[in-house]
Amino acid sequence: MLRRVHKEHAYYWGLRLAVLSMLVAAFAFAICTIAVAETATKEKVVAAIPKLEKLAKETIANGGVPGLAIAIVYKDEVVYLGGFGLREAGKPDTVDANTVFQLASLSKPISSAIVAALVSDGTVRWDSRIADLDPAFQLQDAYPTEQVTIRDLFAHRSGLSGNAGNDLEGLGFSRDEILHRLRYLRPTSSFRAAYAYSNFGFTEGAVAAVKPTGKVWEDVAEEKLYKPLGMNSTSSRNADFLKHLNRASLHVRVSGEWTPLVTRNPDPQSPAGGISSNARDLAQWMRLELGNGKYDGKQLIKEEAIAQTHVPILERGKDPITGSPSFYGLGWGVNFGRYGTVWAHAGAFSQGTRTVVNLIPSEQLGIVVLSNAYPTGVPDALADSFLDLVFTGSVTRDWVTEWKAIYASLLEPGIKTAKVYGTPPASPAPALPLAAYVGAYSNEYLGTAVVVEDHDGLALKLGPNGIKSYALKHFDRDLFTFFPEAETPNVPSAVTFQIGPEQKASQVTIEDLNDDGQGVLARVEGK
Repeated sequence: MLRRVHKEHAYYWGLRLAVLSMLVAAFAFAICTIAVAETATKEKVVAAIPKLEKLAKETIANGGVPGLAIAIVYKDEVVYLGGFGLREAGKPDTVDANTVFQLASLSKPISSAIVAALVSDGTVRWDSRIADLDPAFQLQDAYPTEQVTIRDLFAHRSGLSGNAGNDLEGLGFSRDEILHRLRYLRPTSSFRAAYAYSNFGFTEGAVAAVKPTGKVWEDVAEEKLYKPLGMNSTSSRNADFLKHLNRASLHVRVSGEWTPLVTRNPDPQSPAGGISSNARDLAQWMRLELGNGKYDGKQLIKEEAIAQTHVPILERGKDPITGSPSFYGLGWGVNFGRYGTVWAHAGAFSQGTRTVVNLIPSEQLGIVVLSNAYPTGVPDALADSFLDLVFTGSVTRDWVTEWKAIYASLLEPGIKTAKVYGTPPASPAPALPLAAYVGAYSNEYLGTAVVVEDHDGLALKLGPNGIKSYALKHFDRDLFTFFPEAETPNVPSAVTFQIGPEQKASQVTIEDLNDDGQGVLARVEGK
């Protein structure tokens, strides 16, 4: 178990780590700046585009993804917009620059620009405390609850775990209910001392930032960013995405084929992962970012407000390709790579989307790649290939193969789980009479789970009013399995009952929901 540190001590070391990270970043930047001899030019960018198109077409033809869209900007000019492949496998409609994709976590740097606009006009500060903006919000401990700021939540340094709230969203809880229940989660690190990617921590930062306006996040996003930039196909509402006829479906692999298996409504985490957009609109946003808040000659967002989003705050680990330290700012990854400083962010839904943006501010160069499939490293590979083509004239590595391996590794835990629970033991111990397991179980975070008996055996009901129902299959004695997500039909998870002295279950542990210990629920007395 992680040790809780005295609050003043945690604050002190959090500050030290932030300062150290910035110093390391500055040193890395100096090294990279010296190492990069080549610079981008309009001629090099234009010359790279046909080669990138060829690679994109080959990737589609080889089954890398069903569809792709790409936007490239250089020195405040949109130099390329293109689409490849199909919006939905098995249907003839093709992807173009106007095809709307769900962006997943590519939403975060866009949302940081929206909050930067609020900082710019004086509505809030990056260091405004959440307690002042949204007094109802709480973390588990009092000191972080009192002190946590928009900056902390956008930098993922509140102490919330990476999965905080994600499981509740999957069970059908509303945004307000999810944000309320974050108070029941123990922190995974001391306040401001470590990076832990949190969709709902980020969402709370955005929701709190718009409180002084008296408007909801979705309306403020449109008012502050989408309308001023003419991003007419961009929205923070899933309903708007569904209205587009020219939209990309989500795809996952089923028996080796890309299949539009499920849909995804990310409205509860809209600021963190719920934006939908197309290549054409995102090109305008890249112009704004590379222009440090200036767009079409007008300073829409004050430079000092948007510039803070690009400052590295905490180290988040190693770059999987270069092995060099990778940092996080406010909704942006900040890396010091092969061609200098890169502002970057990727997005993914396991239900079937992958997106990426890479901006090189020193060269005023940016690329965004959208795809309608998961797992795949194709967007990252195409972005890396394009930068190689611009700066060296050729692709230096087989990026598609390398990124494919990186994303395939993300599935390894599921593969291991499938091996553990995919085949029952040869001689399983029999279960107790099913009535021993039937009943209601509860904790503060997940709420109430109900185990019922029906004509097929046991079923587990979760979420508000038990709206999610999963069949339980006996595995061994008091252990049952179920399939928690439709997009991973071959990966079962365990549901284990603890039997009390009366030969009746007193507790249940739902493994798929137990990352931070929140998957343990006690029987409700009398149920």
